[in-house]
Amino acid sequence: MRKIVVSEFVSLDGVMEDPIWTIPFNTDEQNQHKFEELQSCDTLLLGRVTYQGFAAAWPKTGETNTVRNNIRDFSIPDGFADRMNNYPKYVASKTKTQQEMKWNSSLITGNIAEEVLKLKQQPGRNILALGSCELVNTLMQYDLVDEYRIMVFPVVLGSGKRLFNDNNDMKTLKHVNTKTFHSGVVELTYEPVKKD
Repeated sequence: MRKIVVSEFVSLDGVMEDPIWTIPFNTDEQNQHKFEELQSCDTLLLGRVTYQGFAAAWPKTGETNTVRNNIRDFSIPDGFADRMNNYPKYVASKTKTQQEMKWNSSLITGNIAEEVLKLKQQPGRNILALGSCELVNTLMQYDLVDEYRIMVFPVVLGSGKRLFNDNNDMKTLKHVNTKTFHSGVVELTYEPVKKD
């Protein structure tokens, strides 16, 4: 069965919303690491807000291999944008219609947990969930996440959507790996502890 890998950027105080605050810490080392992560999967799982932001940005990024923003533009590895643009994407949304879906994407209709479980049972590599706070919290509620990769940035934001919100039940996670980057960013990798 395929794994659902949740990969997130969070502040020290757990905020993941609108991660423009990560740009000052961006390095080639981290971009290469994220590219390798992307290569380990073949499908993206996104919430509506993340999908809309990505669909607006990544096609343009693919033209130049440069991420443009108001803080500092930066280059990404060759092939990164191609994968982002060409991978199939499954989008959870209560407001979009299938006719509105572009950018190689399909709408998840019906019960999210059931549809994601069907995706996991299809042949292929890992399914990567990026951003998508509400979707990720739904996946956690149904124990559908197989691995958490949390890149913690050395900044405190004070407010914003948090990865682990107040609606989640207690979960015990097993530490799998820690990777420290020269920028001061630390990636923590965890797997859920299997229930007996």
